[in-house]
Amino acid sequence: MSDDVTPAPKPSSLPNGSPAQAPKRPKAIVLMSGGLDSTLAAKLLQEQGIEVLGVNFSTGFCTTDHKRATAKPGADPKKLRHEGLRAGADLGVPVEIVDLREDYLDVVFNPKHGYGAHMNPCVDCRAHMLKKAKAIMEREGADFVATGEVLGQRPMSQRKDTMRIVEKDSGLEGRLLRPLSAKRLKPTVPEQEGLVDREKLLGLQGRGRRKQMDLIEARGITDYPLPAGGCCFLTDEAYARKFRDKMAHRGQGRMDWDDVALLKIGRHFRLSPSLKLVVGRNEEENAFLERFAEGRVRFESPDVNGPVGLTDESLPSPDEERFCAAVLARYTDGKHAERVSVHVSGPGFERTHEVTPFWDEAVLGPMRV
Repeated sequence: MSDDVTPAPKPSSLPNGSPAQAPKRPKAIVLMSGGLDSTLAAKLLQEQGIEVLGVNFSTGFCTTDHKRATAKPGADPKKLRHEGLRAGADLGVPVEIVDLREDYLDVVFNPKHGYGAHMNPCVDCRAHMLKKAKAIMEREGADFVATGEVLGQRPMSQRKDTMRIVEKDSGLEGRLLRPLSAKRLKPTVPEQEGLVDREKLLGLQGRGRRKQMDLIEARGITDYPLPAGGCCFLTDEAYARKFRDKMAHRGQGRMDWDDVALLKIGRHFRLSPSLKLVVGRNEEENAFLERFAEGRVRFESPDVNGPVGLTDESLPSPDEERFCAAVLARYTDGKHAERVSVHVSGPGFERTHEVTPFWDEAVLGPMRV
C-alpha cells in the first residue's frame, strides 16, 4: 500500500499571494406585497442565485390591514395573516415592514402627477415607496430594487411613460428592475453588468394573471391571495367621496390619521359644515368606533340592538344632538317603533333622549356622504 498522500488543494490566490475572495453575491431589495406578482418576481431572482430582501410598505390606506384590525376573535386565520410576511416565509426571504405614514399624507394631498379615477395618487405613491426602497438598498449594500409590476396591468402607474417617471422621481434610474416585464423594457444596469440574466426574466404585458398563476404554481407555491385589483382605500369610490368631503370641511393641513381611519367605516352624514355623524354598520365597526369615542359625542340605544354612533369634527348643539339620536334610532331593531331611547354621552355629560326614528329621505339622503 502506498504511503503517498494526495495533498489538499491550495486556495486560489491573487498574484501578490493573498487569498482570492469569492465573487460577491448579487443582492436585491424587492417590494413584497405578498401578492402573486411580487412573489413571482422575488422567486425569479432567487432562481438566479440573487439574495433577496423583501420590503413591505404600510401607507395607512391598505384595505387588508384594515380587515385584520377589525376582524372578530376566532376569525379565519387567512384574514388575520400578513401576506407580505407569509410570502417571505414561503420563499425563505426576510421581509422588513416599513411604516410610511409619517409623511404619506403629504403625497395624498399634493400629488405632483395627479390622481387616478378617485383619490389615488398612484404615480406619486409608487415613486415615494421606491425612494424609501432606494434608501434601504443603499443601507443594505444591495445592487438594485425590483418590483412585481407588469407593463399595462394598471392604467395609471404601469404604462411605459409613467413607469419611466416613477424610476426618475425615485432616483433609481438604471437600478429599478421589473422582472415580469423586463424583456419589454430597457435593460437595467444589473442586467448590463451581468448580475441578472435577462434571458431568464419575462416579457409579460396586460391585465391577465393566468401566466403568473401557472408560473408560481409550477414552483410549488399555491397559497397566495387571488388577484383583486389592489388593496388601497383611495381607489374606492365611496371612500374617496368621504375623503374629499373631509378635505373640503377640515382643510388639508388639519386632517390626521384618526380622520383617515374613521373614513374607513360606517355610514357618514354631513349635518353641517362643522359636524358629521358616523353610524356603525355591524359589530366589528361598532367595536372599531369605540376606539375614537374620547372627545366625541357617543350614541347608542340601551333597550334595542343597534349601532354605535359618534359625532365628528365638533360637538353638536342640543337640537343637533336630538337629530343625531333620531338618525341612530332608525338603524336599530326598534326602527319602526314610535319611540326609541338613545343614550348620549360626551365630554363631561350623559343623558337619554326619547326620539322617533328619523325616516325622511328627502332630508337624510342629501346628508349621506
